Amino acid sequence: MTIDEPHITAKMRPVRDDPRRLLVRQLQGAYSGELAAGFAYAGHWRSVKDRDERAHIRQIEAEEWHHREFVGGMLRELGAKPNVVREMIFWMIGHTIAGLCHIGGWFFPMYGAGRLERGNIVEYEVAADYARARGREDLIDCLLTMAEIEWEHEQYFRSKAAGHGLARIIPLWEPAPPRETIRTRQVA
Repeated sequence: MTIDEPHITAKMRPVRDDPRRLLVRQLQGAYSGELAAGFAYAGHWRSVKDRDERAHIRQIEAEEWHHREFVGGMLRELGAKPNVVREMIFWMIGHTIAGLCHIGGWFFPMYGAGRLERGNIVEYEVAADYARARGREDLIDCLLTMAEIEWEHEQYFRSKAAGHGLARIIPLWEPAPPRETIRTRQVA
């Protein structure tokens, strides 16, 4: 069966054929992801004893909520809404992670946060690619700025996890490329 067969409806066609749908879907994912992150970091900073770490993670939480505001605005500009099912799922994920931070020790929340932030960098880079394909150049700078902030988050958590003894047993994730490549890759 090929995609050109007449019984294939528009709804069944691959999303890659429509840059707007790709962008909306990517932004819906980021929007819900920021919801989970916000709640997870609220639990994370409350579980940490060191005052400087608490302050840093609390700042990261604030930045995640700020990203959610920006992404929500982009969805509205595109005439789209958050995915309600994803929102419910990620609300539960965020609250679950927040609770687990209090029982998971110090290393695992730091490790998990770093791995997730690594993916968030790519999530915003991909969104910028979709924005470009859609002709929404006005969204690209904001999306790449959020990718750069996620890069900083990943670096913080990576450095924390790498300094723990368990990092000798549990390998760290692939490090993010240098921060400046976020923008240079987009220009190419």
